[in-house]
Amino acid sequence: MRALRILTVVVVVLGALFVVVDRFAVNMAESEAAERIKVQEGTADSTNVSIKGFPFLTQAMDKTFDEVTISLTGIETRAAGRPVRIEEMTADLFDVRVSEGYSSATAARADGTARISYADLTEAADDGVSVAYGQDGKVKVTGSVTLPVFGKITRSVVSTVSIVDGDTIRVRADKVPGEGIPGLEGEVRKKTDFDRKLGGLPEGLELTKVEAGPDGVVITVTGKDVRLAG
Repeated sequence: MRALRILTVVVVVLGALFVVVDRFAVNMAESEAAERIKVQEGTADSTNVSIKGFPFLTQAMDKTFDEVTISLTGIETRAAGRPVRIEEMTADLFDVRVSEGYSSATAARADGTARISYADLTEAADDGVSVAYGQDGKVKVTGSVTLPVFGKITRSVVSTVSIVDGDTIRVRADKVPGEGIPGLEGEVRKKTDFDRKLGGLPEGLELTKVEAGPDGVVITVTGKDVRLAG
């Protein structure tokens, strides 16, 4: 019985040591992966990686990970010559395979969300245009135009935000009050309607849906064969 108790203690201790080593290894791997993840055509303030599943060491030996979550903040890129900033993006990656030497990694499938604040969306719009939440899933866009005789006219319009071509945010006014002023609607739309193509996301991710909320526009991203590094 005493021998059995000693054996049990040894097994428990060895199991605990394995868990410690496993967790240490996964922490090291997460830090290394965060440094290697590349943002296409842009930069990110921070990148965090969380590798799911246990044990990690078995997955590492197979060079295949069931699920990995990446979180990026402050993604800076440009579109149409203007700065575009994605405040934060989180994506769950599935069936992540790494190459020999861990120089590259590709996820078979990915799902996630990205958020752009209204302050950053305003920066991405034309000069003199502001974007704010407009209730009921819409945005409010305000801009000014100058017309002969009438002078400077400022209008706020309720606009719909949509995704086109899998990489572009489109903002279009539902309607523009013309008030009988010739050419007013066309001139206002030149300011308030705009498209902005978003670069900066890991290769293979695409935009599928966008929803306007009180804290900004939230974009759904999905992808196949998403390239994380290399």
